[in-house]
Amino acid sequence: QVVFHFHFQISFCNLLVLQICVQVRELMAELLEDEKVSMEFAQLEEEYRILTEENRNLITVHSQRAQQLETLRVISQKRQGSS
Repeated sequence: QVVFHFHFQISFCNLLVLQICVQVRELMAELLEDEKVSMEFAQLEEEYRILTEENRNLITVHSQRAQQLETLRVISQKRQGSS
């Protein structure tokens, strides 16, 4: 009976070790997924920063061209008025 009890304890310990190994693998998989998501988020933040800067530049250029167009329109009207 003592031997049986000892084998039972060893089997139970082995089962616990296997469960812990499974949990460790699951946690490592979750950690890798979290790291992947974190890297993707950082990449999206960088892309957003770049697109925001490009948008600012395009707004500036658009404003400049609109101002130039208005200036040309005024000049053209003056020429037509003086002819």
